[in-house]
Order: sequence, then structure tokens, then C-alpha cells
Amino acid sequence: MSVRLGYGTNGLTDLRLDDALSLLADLGYEGVGLTLDHMHLDPMAPELAARTGKVARRLGELGLGVTVETGARYVLDPRRKHGPTLLDADPDARARRTELLVTAVRVAADLGAHAVHCFSGITPEGTDGDIAWKRLGESLAPVLDAAERAGVPLAIEPEPGHLLATLADFHRLREQLGDPELLGLTLDIGHCQCLEPASPVECVRAAAPWLRHVQIEDMRRGVHEHLPFGDGEIDFPPVLEALSATGYQGLTVVELPRHSHAGPEQARRSIEFLRTVLPDRAADPAKGV
Repeated sequence: MSVRLGYGTNGLTDLRLDDALSLLADLGYEGVGLTLDHMHLDPMAPELAARTGKVARRLGELGLGVTVETGARYVLDPRRKHGPTLLDADPDARARRTELLVTAVRVAADLGAHAVHCFSGITPEGTDGDIAWKRLGESLAPVLDAAERAGVPLAIEPEPGHLLATLADFHRLREQLGDPELLGLTLDIGHCQCLEPASPVECVRAAAPWLRHVQIEDMRRGVHEHLPFGDGEIDFPPVLEALSATGYQGLTVVELPRHSHAGPEQARRSIEFLRTVLPDRAADPAKGV
């Protein structure tokens, strides 16, 4: 198996979506992590189905695969980053986040995406942990129902500082919900370096049965900062060898959301770096990297 590389549109927010997609195809990426946000495919604006159809056609023309990502900072609340969450005390607020994720599942189905990414959110101050986990499960239930109807996996991401922060937390949720077939995992390689007790290589191997989406960037231990390749501490060749060995067939998406000011250059540098750590691609340029 070989690793299929993508780049996240949350690192290309200064580009029009069509320009971003064309750039990635020209650079040799095989897919895109498409964040639903106001500057690209806005999930809150009118005529979403028609706009989604246009994007689907363009992805097809360019030969790009896609994962739908839902980490837009202010798409629901212009004053509160990532708000509202699935854990908010206000049930109406939680319902707004659930509705966004259900919309994302519909968009993903229309795009032919291989997964929908999401995360839990930060536990509100003063909220008991058991209550937060109960809210998370209840909030995700309609999303999982939509995912089952659409046949699109939901890939929840362990995020530093969130209720669901680690692989162990993912398994707690999975078991709490009765191990639903459509609940999978987004594994962020940098997050593994940042806070998991196991190494990134060990995390990849442990996560293999549930992998539905992978994000990749460099990072340092104990510091949640997405870094360009080479600026952190991760030894990438064994990580990518382990990922390839799992048989995972989805996208591995470069995640540099704070580097949009230099997005095109970072996209180019990232794929050039990845050529050096994927020897099969370096030896055969026809494979797309």
C-alpha cells in the first residue's frame, strides 16, 4: 500500500477554492481536506447543494479525492472560536453543532468523500466529566444516523485540550456508543507527538483498525503547535512506513492551518519534503508525488 497525500484548505484560506484545488493538483497531491467555511464551501450559505455539485465536478476533473473537515473556527459563532460545541450546556447550542455535522455528512456524500472529520470540543468550565461525555454521545447520535444513511464514516479527532483528547478517549466514546460501525478515527500525527504516551509509530499501529482519516504535520512534545515539516521532532519515515503497512486507503492530509499567509509555498515545500520520506514516490514520479 502507498500513502495518498492531501493538503488541507484551512491552510489555503487566502485562495479561492478553485484556485486552491488547481494548485494542489498541479503540485501532485492526490486529494484535499476540505474545511467547510465561509471562504470556500460555506455550509451556511444558500444553494449549498448546487455549490457542492460544482465542487464535486471540479474534484473529478482534477482527479482529487476529498475528506470533509469541520474545524472552521467561526463558521457558527463569529465571536467564539469553535463555538458552539457538542458539549455546551445549552441544548439548542449543541443542536446547532450537531446540525452542522449532519450537513457535513450530506455534503460529503455528494462529493464522494471518504470521511467526515469532527472533534468533541472543550469541556465547559464547571461541567462534570460524566455529564460532558453524556452530552457528547447524545449530540453525535443524529450525526451517526446520518452517516449510516449516507454510508460515509464519521472520523472523530482526539484534540489536545478537548474532552476527547487521546486515543484512550476515542475508545471510551466508541465503547460508550456500542462500537457503531460508522464511527471511526481521525489520527493527527502531530498530536501523537504532542501528548500521547506512545510514539507516533506506535499510535499508528494501535489506531489502524479505526483509521478513517489522517492529518500530518510536524510538532514538538508537549507543545500543540502545527509546524512545517522539519521544524519539529517527528521522525517521519517510520511513521509513514507504519501507516502504509496498515492498509489505510484514505487521505493523509497536511494540516498547517496557521500558515495560510504562505499557503502555496508551504504546500510546495510539504510535498517536496514528503518525496524524501516516501522512497517509492521519489523513485516513480508517476505515482503523483
